[in-house]
Amino acid sequence: MDQSKPDNLILVTREPTGIAYVTINRPRSLNSLTKSMMTDMARAFKSLDGDDSVRVIVLSGSGRAFCSGVDLTAAEDVFKGDVKDVESDPVAQMERCRKPIIGAVSGFAVTAGFEIALACDVLVAAKGAKFLDTHARFGIFPSWGLSQKLARIIGPNRAREVSLAATPVTAEQGERWGLVNHVVEEGELMKKAQEVALAMIKNNQDLVLRYKSAINDGVKLDLGHALALEKERAHEYYNGMTKEQFKKMQEFIAGRGSKKASSN
Repeated sequence: MDQSKPDNLILVTREPTGIAYVTINRPRSLNSLTKSMMTDMARAFKSLDGDDSVRVIVLSGSGRAFCSGVDLTAAEDVFKGDVKDVESDPVAQMERCRKPIIGAVSGFAVTAGFEIALACDVLVAAKGAKFLDTHARFGIFPSWGLSQKLARIIGPNRAREVSLAATPVTAEQGERWGLVNHVVEEGELMKKAQEVALAMIKNNQDLVLRYKSAINDGVKLDLGHALALEKERAHEYYNGMTKEQFKKMQEFIAGRGSKKASSN
């Protein structure tokens, strides 16, 4: 297991299985983010995206929170920074990351922490976890996607109440509303995230990356254009395959079919 220095506030660990772990590691401040932490987190995701040994990324927070948002003692430094600088923007780098990102949420995911959770592809939450948007309470304008993404996931009416009234969303509510994939006991959180990651790793790596891209790009479009995008990428994929690759695919499918038949 390859791990970064323990004094880092953003820890990166790679496992031989193909899973990489990114941990927000500032538990005494409930994993609130400083400007330098944001930059480190952005660089971590960019680096993992370019690492061929990494298949899936699991993001979590150490201690009692996933991420309690931006460290407001440095608010001006953070909010008046260059918002177009994607190199230091963790959410921009998560959105650009080709690898699936699984968020393992324990405790609170607040405001910017909520937005980081929304940048994950799959969310696993511990019982008792809460998602909270305090932008309206503190006079902070969202810039990492909360005003747009949440409504598309849970519906605009629910999103308005969550954001305008700063109403917490429990893990259980989030699961019912389609925000959270799995709710598990606290002690099972990382195990469940690993389980989902390993299920993805078992599949065709190239297709997993292409499929994630098709889904994530497609949800930004209306259905007609999204279907056209799928058709276009399917043609591009099959036209790029050699006869040998088609043969291997047929042999693999035939092999799976014979295994199922023999087990019946």
